[in-house]
Amino acid sequence: MGTLVGHVAPGFGFLLIGLWHLFNNIKLHALNPKSYTSRPWFIPWSSNNKFKYIELILIMAGSMASVAMELFIGPERHQPLDPDGTIPSNHLHNFEHSSISLTFFVFASFSIIIDKLNTVSQPAKHGLSHLLAAIAFSQQLLLFHLHSADHMGPEGQYHLLLQLLIFVSLATTLMGIGLPRSFLVSFVRSISIFFQGLWMIVMGYMLWTPSLIPKGCFLNDEEGHQVVRCSSHEALHRANSLVNIEFSWFIILVTVFAVSVYLGLVKVYGEKVEYFSLGFDEEDQESNDDVESQKKSFVHVAKVFSSGAHDHMAR
Repeated sequence: MGTLVGHVAPGFGFLLIGLWHLFNNIKLHALNPKSYTSRPWFIPWSSNNKFKYIELILIMAGSMASVAMELFIGPERHQPLDPDGTIPSNHLHNFEHSSISLTFFVFASFSIIIDKLNTVSQPAKHGLSHLLAAIAFSQQLLLFHLHSADHMGPEGQYHLLLQLLIFVSLATTLMGIGLPRSFLVSFVRSISIFFQGLWMIVMGYMLWTPSLIPKGCFLNDEEGHQVVRCSSHEALHRANSLVNIEFSWFIILVTVFAVSVYLGLVKVYGEKVEYFSLGFDEEDQESNDDVESQKKSFVHVAKVFSSGAHDHMAR
């Protein structure tokens, strides 16, 4: 991170994962509203195909690519250490970002291992995977909150609002362990992951595109990284306020988008539910008519028999 690509690339990954979860959670709930159960990851198409773990494999690949970019590709010497083997100050944030990526790699890899265990029940598998995802979000929240980089300017405001989205992802993931049948918990978690990715992409373009930097602020080269600084307190206050307004607009847009996707998918997959009539069909009606006729014949015979017996006794 610390660059446009460093924010847009992982942001695009979070956005795709969030969108994938949003689609699958809505579809699963629309098809099985009574038996719905939250899932930490989803299987495309059929569970018996070779792409079963494609989501988790992509998370692992993206995490490793992020670590490689932070520690080996990005640094000028293609390694993040000083000649004496210590971590220089200008590469502390590279190790922080790599730690976040490694935690998501652990989540994805162990989710695959847990799923392959035949001795563990399905609810326990889902619960353990949710716990691993919650640990990854906790790591992400902790390191962004205690970030070594100076986030006092507009970049700090962007990261502060990003932490809010991470907290929502963390909270809903933990809630998913105890409330696995709650669709709303999974729905909000999917939206928060999607919003995380979208906000990272916005952050990358707004902070490292000179034409989009707020008035009175500028890009300043500090320790090999470009940072947005403002020329006065008034300019800084205005820039932070613009970030807040921007975030509020994206809340509206994401809400409209998520609810629209929900309504659209429910309309598509909700129609596949089969409804059965509680009335009688023609065969049932014919069967009932036969039963009624048999009842009437039985009653008629009983009356005849009773009348004959009565005449016999009278004689």
